[in-house]
Amino acid sequence: MLYWVVKAILTPILRVFWRPWVEGLEHVPARGPVILASNHLSFLDSFFLPLVVPRRITFLAKSDYFTGVGLKGWSKRKFFSGVGQVPIDRSGGKASEGALRTGVRVLGNGELLGIYPEGTRSPDGRLYRGKIGVARMALEAGVPVIPVAMIGTFEVQPLGRLVPRIRRVGIRIGRPLDFSRYAGMADDRFVLRSMTDEIMYELMSLSGQEYVDMYAQRRKEELAAAREAQAASAAPADPRPEAGTRSEPDPRPDTGSRSETTARSEAGSRSETGPRSENGPRPLQDRRAGDSSPGASPGAVPPAGEPPVRRAV
Repeated sequence: MLYWVVKAILTPILRVFWRPWVEGLEHVPARGPVILASNHLSFLDSFFLPLVVPRRITFLAKSDYFTGVGLKGWSKRKFFSGVGQVPIDRSGGKASEGALRTGVRVLGNGELLGIYPEGTRSPDGRLYRGKIGVARMALEAGVPVIPVAMIGTFEVQPLGRLVPRIRRVGIRIGRPLDFSRYAGMADDRFVLRSMTDEIMYELMSLSGQEYVDMYAQRRKEELAAAREAQAASAAPADPRPEAGTRSEPDPRPDTGSRSETTARSEAGSRSETGPRSENGPRPLQDRRAGDSSPGASPGAVPPAGEPPVRRAV
């Protein structure tokens, strides 16, 4: 019930400010279970896609949205549950198995399941390697996968930006992918990887994104490590002199009986050695992974066929 109330409230707001357009809406069936596999560019992706699809979509969302405490935590849990979000643990291992079971259960109820194969938002607007969970769900539930490309949402609200920009966004929906030829092979990791790569290739073709053959989470960790190293190298050096660079004190005892002329003479005869200068640690250079795509070069144009139908919603 809350899903439709929130949708009724947000629809006019999203339409007025971001004027979303949609292509390929006819590929979404009016009934029956289907997986909607989308690229993930922004927090707003989970709002724009339900806006243009008439049916209710249930998304698998990270459990962090449901673990808050106090009034704020309670409000977040109620909101995300009401708008069709189902919490999953993304830590891997047994948690991944739990997420799989949750997705298969949603599909078993005949619903639309929304999933982001990349596992997390893109840190730089590029398309990253997909995780094989979407392929396992498709095989175990026996349902097709519909690729969905979000267009322009990264520019509206990229990772780390609090207030979204105002600009038009789009949703491009591809033809359903039928993987029934792999029925009964849900435990074959080579089959699951092949299926996932096929899904990611379709997303690359629909979105026009550059493909990176590495996981988005790993890329985020590399960027975080590079920022930490750069901050460490930019920190001010310790002003205290290094050990071994101070001038040796005069071993002769100061009797207090030397004349001023003698003291000046002695001072002039002693040489002072300044501290040595050493270069500080150089910041780590940001390593950019080589781009590759599963079967085609990045930015490939989708195969020729019926011209896409673009609708303003």
